[in-house]
Amino acid sequence: MAEEEKKPDAATPAAQPASPPPAGGGDDSLDAPVAAGDAPKQAEPTTGEPKQGPADGKGSGIKSTFNIYFIFFIVVVLAAVGAILYAVTSAQKNAKDQTKKAQSLTSQQISQLKGNTTLVGDAKQTLDVQSNAVFEGQVLVRSDLSVAGSLKLGGTLSLSNINVSGTGNFGGITVSGTSTFTGNTAIQGALSVQKGLTVNGGASFANLNVGQLSVTGFQLTGDLSLNRHLITGGGVPSRVAGTALGGGGTVSISGSDTAGTLTINTGNNPPAGLFATISFVQHYSSTPRVIITPVGSAAGAINYYVNRDTSGFSIGTSTPPPAGSSFAFDYFVVN
Repeated sequence: MAEEEKKPDAATPAAQPASPPPAGGGDDSLDAPVAAGDAPKQAEPTTGEPKQGPADGKGSGIKSTFNIYFIFFIVVVLAAVGAILYAVTSAQKNAKDQTKKAQSLTSQQISQLKGNTTLVGDAKQTLDVQSNAVFEGQVLVRSDLSVAGSLKLGGTLSLSNINVSGTGNFGGITVSGTSTFTGNTAIQGALSVQKGLTVNGGASFANLNVGQLSVTGFQLTGDLSLNRHLITGGGVPSRVAGTALGGGGTVSISGSDTAGTLTINTGNNPPAGLFATISFVQHYSSTPRVIITPVGSAAGAINYYVNRDTSGFSIGTSTPPPAGSSFAFDYFVVN
C-alpha cells in the first residue's frame, strides 16, 4: 500500500518562515539555525526602539547628563584661560609702552627736519606733556614763560632784563652791570658792598653797623646815641698871633675846625687884646657856636672872651694877662 501522504495536524501550527533580524540587532538566538524537529520561535514584535534592560537604560541617562556638565565645565575653563591670557598680554603691552625708551631719529627723519620749523597746534591749543622732558640743545621761548612750580638752575642764568613783580627768592645772584630798583627793596640778611654805595635819596636804618663810615653829608632826624668816643678829624686851622701875647710871646693850635686846643705863652708886658685869631679850613654856612673852656687855674683867672664868624674865631682878654705865663684854652665848634 502506498504510503499515504501525511497531512498536517490541525493542532500543530504550521512552520512560519524565519523573520529577518530587526535593524540595530536583536537576540542572538534568532540567528541560530533551527534544529530539526524543533518548532521555530516566533520573533517578538518590535517597535523600532532597541530593547534595553532596566539596568542599561538608567546608566545611559546618567552618562548623558555627565557628558553635558563636563562639556560646560570645559567651556568655562577655556573662557577663563582666555580672559587671563588677554589680561596678561594687555598688562605686558602697557608696561612695555610705559618703559619704552626714547629712540633716536633716523638719518632720513633728521634730513626732513633740517631747515624746517615744525608747528604743533596753534595759539588756541595747549600742548600738555605729562612725562619728563629733556632738551639737549637750546630752547627759545618767543612769548611769556610761566612756571607754576620751582625753577631750578644748575648753571649760570644770563638775563638782559629782569622784572620781578612779586616775591623773588634767589640763593645767589650776581649782577655785573647796573641794577636799577624802582620800587622798595627789602634785604632780610646782611648786605655786603665791596665798593662805594651811593644813595641819592633818603636812607633809613633801624640798625646800622659799619666798621668805618665816610659820608659827605650826614643828617639825623632822631637822637644820636654814641656808645664810644666822639673823635673829630680834618685839617688843622691856621692861626695869627695877637698883641695880647706881649713881647716874645707865642701861640700854637692843635685839632680841627670842630674841636681843638689853643696854647698861649705870654712874653714881656702883655697888654689886653687878642691872643690869636683862628681861621677854619672849611667855612661854615652860618655863624657857628664856639665853646671855650679854660685849662687850669691860670687860664681860669683871665677875663677871656670870644669873637666868631663863618670863617673863624678869636680869643682875647679884657685885662692884661700875666707876663711869662703859659696857659691853654679848649674850643668846640658846632653849627
